[in-house]
Amino acid sequence: MANNSHLEYLTIESAHELLSSKKISCTELTSYYLERIKNLDKKIAAVLELQEDSALASAKQLDSKIAKGHKISLLEGIPYTAKDMFLAKGTRTTAASKILENFVAPYTATAIEKLNQAGAILIAKVNQDEFAHGGSTENSAYQKTTNPSNSDYVPGGSSGGSAAAVAADFGVFSLGTDTGGSIRQPAAYCGVTGFKPSYGWVSRYGVVAMASSFDCVGPITRTARDSAIVLEAISGLDSMDSTTIKSDFKAAVSNNTKSLRVGIAADFTDHQSIASAKIFLQESSHSCLNIELPNGELALAAYYVLVPSEISSNLERYDGIRYGMQSLNCSDLKESYMKTRAEFLGSEVKLRIITGTYALSAGYYDAYYKKAMQVRTLVSDQFAELFADCDVILSPTTIEPAFKLGSKSEPIEMYKTDILTVSANLAGLPAISVPAGLDSATGLPIGLQITGRLGEDATVLALAQEFQASTDWHNKIKECLI
Repeated sequence: MANNSHLEYLTIESAHELLSSKKISCTELTSYYLERIKNLDKKIAAVLELQEDSALASAKQLDSKIAKGHKISLLEGIPYTAKDMFLAKGTRTTAASKILENFVAPYTATAIEKLNQAGAILIAKVNQDEFAHGGSTENSAYQKTTNPSNSDYVPGGSSGGSAAAVAADFGVFSLGTDTGGSIRQPAAYCGVTGFKPSYGWVSRYGVVAMASSFDCVGPITRTARDSAIVLEAISGLDSMDSTTIKSDFKAAVSNNTKSLRVGIAADFTDHQSIASAKIFLQESSHSCLNIELPNGELALAAYYVLVPSEISSNLERYDGIRYGMQSLNCSDLKESYMKTRAEFLGSEVKLRIITGTYALSAGYYDAYYKKAMQVRTLVSDQFAELFADCDVILSPTTIEPAFKLGSKSEPIEMYKTDILTVSANLAGLPAISVPAGLDSATGLPIGLQITGRLGEDATVLALAQEFQASTDWHNKIKECLI
């Protein structure tokens, strides 16, 4: 590749400054990312579909505007990637499943459309676990994505392609989805920043559904400041998604950090991410207290009853008739359903459908689903009690750093990687993972999780920005990249 060191690991604002000052053209910036993907993705396998022609066409249009004296907005001309759960009209959207291998989106997801309106440029759709079912991006029907810091390790999941793309500098930022940690966990594993907004802050319209009462759309970025910029662009009411709420969030709000009461997870005070946080807090105006997190094992058990239940309902539509591929030479409708789903759905997807159907079935609903819903309420109540005494909660994002490819073949072992992230989804709370160190044994990144009250996304982002202003862990990914 040509020497493009001046373009490496740009933030949104640094890229904007280069474009608006005409130090680089949008075509040059877009071509840099396209070339980087072509050269480096053979090993990382983050990208499923490159949008080269449309991206370059958009870049040329913007260059023409700039040449005529057009003043560009902050996101205008910024290349980004998106998890393959997002529909973009005229592009293939597979959710990393064979059953959607030939599906071309007839319309565009609201989040993508808002970024289009802001002038951002989608350059690639990236890999994930099939239908977002997994925590390693090993469940994709097309390819296994590797961690850009060490190709023997997973990038996390289910938004592993998004986290790997940002870590490998395949775009300035990426869009992901978070149902139980699927933005935050891979962000932690890959050494980047991943933000899950409050439930309802960003429209899910045009995003392939996993578990509708849990799913959140959010950004994976280099910095918390970038997350705030993207959130401002994509958040707000949407008539196509009745769960969205009015938001007057402004990225600039997160620059104003007041003195906070910071709760620190008592069980993890020796974890390296918390050690990094304590050094930062000692030099800040914030007060600290040790707190007990809601029961993670109970929350995890409830999550893996409720989410498969919603999955079994949402994936019912993929029968080869209404949506997706269809198995051939079937004698009747029942055989068509059975063969199609057996042939084109992966093993983890089938497992979750069966689990959810069982939990919702007559005779088991009260024993499993109803009790899990009671736990969900309990977790929300426990967070409410905690937030009476503190404004934000700090914990590790994950108990351990990224694990080796193929090392967690048992589903339960994989599910345990979500133990520190699912509670925020059960309660609908905003949470961010920021880089907070390198594991002493593997040299892989680790993440610090900051969780806030429902609707107080600005507070979470403010503290994350303050942490990153006093540390340099979010810049270490440049040194870790293989």
